[in-house]
Amino acid sequence: MSELPLDAYYDLTQIGEVAVSPAGDRVAFTATEYDQAADEAVSSLFVVPTDGSREPHRMTSASGAASPTWGPDGDRLAFVAARDRDAEKRVGWRDRDDEDAGDAEGDASEDDADDESADGEGENHLGGDDEPKPQVWIFDLALGGDARQVTERDEGVAGFDWSPDGDRLVIESRDPTDEESEYLDQVREEGGPIETTRLQHKVNGAGWTDDVTRYLFVVDLDDPETDPRRLDDAHGGGAFEDVAGMDPTWGPGDRIAFTSCRLDRPDDTTVRDLYAVSADGGDAERLTGGDLAHGAPAWHPDGDRIATTASDPDDPPAPAEVYLVDAAEGEGDDPDADDRDAPTSVTAALDRTIARGGGVEWVDGSIYTRIADESHTRLVRVETDGSAERVFEAQGRDRAMVGFDVADYGATAVTVLSEPESGTDLYAVDVTDLDAAAEPDSLRRLTSVNESLTDEFPMPEARRVEWESDGWTLDGVLYHGPDVDPDDGDHPLVVAIHGGPMSYDEPVFSFGHAALTSRGYLVFRPNYRGGTSRGREFTAELSGKWGTAEVDDIAAGVESLADRGWVDPDRVFGHGFSYGGIAQGFLVTQEPDLFTAAAPEHGIYDLRSAFGTDDTHVWLEAEFGLPWEDPEAYASSTAMLDAGNIETPLLVMAGGEDWRCPPSQSEQLYVAARKQGVDAELVVYPDEHHNIGDPDRAIHRLEKILGWYETHDPAIEAAD
Repeated sequence: MSELPLDAYYDLTQIGEVAVSPAGDRVAFTATEYDQAADEAVSSLFVVPTDGSREPHRMTSASGAASPTWGPDGDRLAFVAARDRDAEKRVGWRDRDDEDAGDAEGDASEDDADDESADGEGENHLGGDDEPKPQVWIFDLALGGDARQVTERDEGVAGFDWSPDGDRLVIESRDPTDEESEYLDQVREEGGPIETTRLQHKVNGAGWTDDVTRYLFVVDLDDPETDPRRLDDAHGGGAFEDVAGMDPTWGPGDRIAFTSCRLDRPDDTTVRDLYAVSADGGDAERLTGGDLAHGAPAWHPDGDRIATTASDPDDPPAPAEVYLVDAAEGEGDDPDADDRDAPTSVTAALDRTIARGGGVEWVDGSIYTRIADESHTRLVRVETDGSAERVFEAQGRDRAMVGFDVADYGATAVTVLSEPESGTDLYAVDVTDLDAAAEPDSLRRLTSVNESLTDEFPMPEARRVEWESDGWTLDGVLYHGPDVDPDDGDHPLVVAIHGGPMSYDEPVFSFGHAALTSRGYLVFRPNYRGGTSRGREFTAELSGKWGTAEVDDIAAGVESLADRGWVDPDRVFGHGFSYGGIAQGFLVTQEPDLFTAAAPEHGIYDLRSAFGTDDTHVWLEAEFGLPWEDPEAYASSTAMLDAGNIETPLLVMAGGEDWRCPPSQSEQLYVAARKQGVDAELVVYPDEHHNIGDPDRAIHRLEKILGWYETHDPAIEAAD
């Protein structure tokens, strides 16, 4: 069996967002590809017909693309991209008075003025360089040609939606005051000091936070020279708004829904309320009660209700559910003052959480959403009375549903399915066939974005396995090369532990899996207690008790595979990112004989010192309390206090700007191992957040992990 070369990572394509056109005849999607020469990831926009009649057509080829959204006419496609300014906005006459005023005051050189519009828009504050900010662009597919830039915000655009008549957009954008702009310039352009009074003082992926307020603006597409009109009471707030945004969604009757937190201490909670505001401005109405974290709002076509996904910040193990919110127009900011019906969950009876990234789609008065169900992402149809039915049996249990969208007219659905052997791709299906027991004729594969990889190199097969632990029957996924039979026995095993921990594993296409299995490893992904997909009780087993149930479950899973004769117990290697790294910290301190070598990545190993240095103080308080009020809860979930037990060689990896699991945590684990003479290496990727973004670093990461396993593999040592 040939090995998958790690440089083939540059040939990988990863599908992102999908959007079906209103008539259902086309679907737009984003896909991330990798530019080897520039060593960067590039997200491009594609369109493909849903009848499968031709290959996808690339719409963009540079500068990235995100948030594809069809206009109501189906001929225009809007998206967000940080591209060079539109030629239409760079050429032609400018207001000489504004330019002369700038020169006279020394605010701009002649060259600077050429890069600015009359009102100063287009100036880039990011890091003091000339990189453009994300703006909204629109393709007119009926006319053809390149996309047209329709916004020009100094701080960029974070989210948007079309008006029902297609003549306006609502956009979300930061709007600093003069004083705030001066501070941003000092920090970004001049390297000035960070000054903050915010409790949520940093957010992973966004960096240090500030006090700049986000607002909604209305853009008139028929009059592009008119400045967007700010809706003064449609402003944001909240601990994680820097990455979550305000979810602006334009509904019937010229009303716009959005989320915000306007409680007394918005940085001290993850509550997000749902609001509605007139597109003409005025007061925003709060539609929810200040107790849940609402998101992904979707208006019912009648405009009287909004469906959202929501979770309870005070009950971390509780499933995220679909709620119906009364959207009838009231008279104020207090949802109780108008005798408004309280939001009601329509999925509570399922005892299943909404899948990560799952949204809400209305079709003929019913709601479609994706749930986590028995280590599997399932599509369900939910009625407004709370009854629910699992649909799309054609998916099976051997592939994962990682995306779903439905045409506005409800006839065509597009799903993104991930299969270990054949890749992650788009499939179209008639909505009426979602109830079919067998695979319907209308199910059509629309893309084969990784065909060159899957045809040339061996992709793994996957099977589900079960074992017993502490009275629970648990399950996981075992990957192996297509020419490898686990029953042959004594295979090296990589235990790949999912993050979260409130997540789960199911069979998916993965370059990392293929890199390992093509080199003879079995890859075991255990669904331990504390994960999701099996209800609140299952998730609560680990809540506030890290380093307990998952340690027992993972160790029992490895033992089960060894007992079957599939695995050499002397060649078991640890692998995992985020909570997968955290779990390895507990495993090497509590089960020092389990792993031959381990590679914990981007983890937390001292919960006490993590508090306040990461960005999760709200989550930690909800799960563990405050460290000065309940120090024992933090100490009992801290692997570092048992670091004297470490015997396992450790490759400890971190991101230099990871504010979810700060690199200082990895340093502590590394020093503890080295202090005791245990073979250990620390790898820190500068500028990386809680991920690995650049392709060369993704390849380097795999090289280091594979090299670490090989260095400590007793079979390789014996052969040498």
